[in-house]
Amino acid sequence: MNYDNILNKTITEIKPSGIRKFFDIASSMRDVISLGVGEPDFPTPWKIRNEAIRTLERGKTRYSSNSGLSELREEIARYMERKFALSYDPEGEVLVTIGGSEAIDACVRVITNPGDEIIIPQPSYVCYEPIVQMAGGVPIIIETKAENDFKVTPTELAVAISPRTKALILPYPCNPTGAIMEKGDLVKLAEVLRGTDILVLSDEIYAELTFGELSHVSPAAVEEMKERTVVINGFSKAFSMTGWRLGFACGPRDILRQMTKLHQFAIMCAPTTSQYAAVEALRTCDEEVAEMMAEYDMRRRIMVDGFCKIGLPCREPKGAFYAFPCISSTGMTSDEFCEKLLHAKHVALVPGTAFGQGGEGFVRASYCYSTDHIHEALRRVGEFLEELK
Repeated sequence: MNYDNILNKTITEIKPSGIRKFFDIASSMRDVISLGVGEPDFPTPWKIRNEAIRTLERGKTRYSSNSGLSELREEIARYMERKFALSYDPEGEVLVTIGGSEAIDACVRVITNPGDEIIIPQPSYVCYEPIVQMAGGVPIIIETKAENDFKVTPTELAVAISPRTKALILPYPCNPTGAIMEKGDLVKLAEVLRGTDILVLSDEIYAELTFGELSHVSPAAVEEMKERTVVINGFSKAFSMTGWRLGFACGPRDILRQMTKLHQFAIMCAPTTSQYAAVEALRTCDEEVAEMMAEYDMRRRIMVDGFCKIGLPCREPKGAFYAFPCISSTGMTSDEFCEKLLHAKHVALVPGTAFGQGGEGFVRASYCYSTDHIHEALRRVGEFLEELK
């Protein structure tokens, strides 16, 4: 049997995630401290878990509607209004999905015809480029710069646009850089997009995780942008519900209708137990989210200060839960640095190139780990750097 004649060549030619590569190596070693995986170390709040248990005890285990439980869509609409000043109709402008990743995939697939171009800023999360390729689209990469705080600039966007441009992905707050886009930044991008039919896919899974005085601003909240923006969010990061696999999309009715159709045939509906739990999360867990945020903020300062003190310059991440220190002073590539560090000191970081070639010279470290974990990892990295001298 020649499977090369059977398999889809587009999919077989896509490389596996660079994040998982180092995680898999680390999992086979002893005494490894990993800062590699972006998963909260907090358990899901008890209120959420108890509500899931209650619904199971009551036998609430049937399918929901394709677009999600009506009470969950209503809560999502209220959440988007109170948190981000965005108004969405729960009937037709909100779709509940299996994680934010399904929503991203569905959005890209329903707008992409073969050869359409999708603009993707990098460094950014690993899924965007492969999803565009698997949908038959052409990824157009903007390599964001450290000197611009890894933000997309209006000039970079204007240069990337062509007659075949279908959409722009905005991954802010950003994994892996921790960058955010402020309202003034988004207004300038909106000026570039004005008069076009270019859609914006705004991945806002880290929207709750912004630090300092600035709150997250969605592109959809900028004048004239709501009609061209699909907002993707979910429960994994802010509510520490990674394994519950629940996300959502909000956006123009015409786009959401087609996303729901795709979801209907490919998925049917998101897990019902997770949906009931999410209703509780949105209604009652603001305090728990704030407590986790305060802890992340403390860890963030420890990590950034620690990297800078041992000689790895690190810009302040203003969102998500990642630091992105520069390792170019070592003379090694990002892959070399991470591989040698892992074997020499049993510390797992992720090379910046896992998030695009613009990540060369950087590594990603997650601070969704305990302070003891972070302090020990920084100590070992410091030893590693000393031994390089």
